[in-house]
Amino acid sequence: MRYLVTGGLGFIGSNFLHRLVPSRPGDSFVNVDCCSYAANPKSVESLEGCANYRFVRADLAEAAEVREVVGAVEPDVVVHFAAESHVDRSIRGPESFLKSNVVGTFNLLEAVRERWGARRDGVRFHHVSTDEVFGSLGAEGAFNEETPYDPSSPYSATKAASDHLVRAWHRTFGIPVTISNCSNNYGPRQHPEKLMPLMIMNAAAGKPLPVYGQGANVRDWLHVEDHCAAIELIVDKGTPGQTYNVGGHGERTNMQVVDAICEAVAKETGRSLASVRDQIRFVQDRPGHDFRYAIDPRRIERELQWSPRWSFEDGLRDTVRWYLANDAWCASAVNEEYHAWTQTHYGTSQTEGQTS
Repeated sequence: MRYLVTGGLGFIGSNFLHRLVPSRPGDSFVNVDCCSYAANPKSVESLEGCANYRFVRADLAEAAEVREVVGAVEPDVVVHFAAESHVDRSIRGPESFLKSNVVGTFNLLEAVRERWGARRDGVRFHHVSTDEVFGSLGAEGAFNEETPYDPSSPYSATKAASDHLVRAWHRTFGIPVTISNCSNNYGPRQHPEKLMPLMIMNAAAGKPLPVYGQGANVRDWLHVEDHCAAIELIVDKGTPGQTYNVGGHGERTNMQVVDAICEAVAKETGRSLASVRDQIRFVQDRPGHDFRYAIDPRRIERELQWSPRWSFEDGLRDTVRWYLANDAWCASAVNEEYHAWTQTHYGTSQTEGQTS
């Protein structure tokens, strides 16, 4: 099988490639990425010597580049991770999200439609999406696959649009697609603008830990390895045209997450818990901040026998240890562009923002 994986220098895409490339030596994997600020070549360094892996730099927003790559690879499977994903950045500058998430997905669908033609057996287009397309929940309930879309941010609106495009290309043109909407991911190789790596790296460095509002917003946390296992199952066994919600049964308020990180960092570094907690700073909430997300994953559990293997406690401890042990990766992710972003939009590099 020939796999085309978009956004494979990013967080979830790189972890997916780490899962599949070594375990499927008879399959080939082409990683396509435009190398945006959040792409980190160090995330796939260990794969560069694998005979069944190669990287191609291309921008999905450029139709000619996409057609060229798809035509050269002739993929049997496309797994579409590529997206702009930071909510704060989408509020400050939504145009790049429209280009990447909507135009990029359209270009990829069209290139695949042109290449596959009438072929339907043995091919699959899998689109990776988010629970943020559903909007915000109150204190009760959970999102399922029939929940109406109600996006709150430019980011979630562009992801909702890309989901609709994928479904439309299935219904109109017969492209064999699957879609997954996942809850908040965490784990190794996540860009430091996201909540967990931001808090871990700042806690270890003695920098402030910025928490939106009072930290009462609730998210369902999913370890990236569990998410990648779910995607592998969907690609292999999922029903074409079907959507699968993937959640970790790990609801926590943001403050609960930050407190747990403080405890883990204190334990791993030998510092007092009080000294780490003293770094917490409550900052102004962002516009349209969804209160609560929760996923009902019963469809994928029932139909594909998937279930999360990582508990929140074990996953967080593993994540903290990974960031503390990978200084070179962390240094490569916190680049000049990142510092410029935090300086411009949060006033100082000591008070960076979150995404949750």
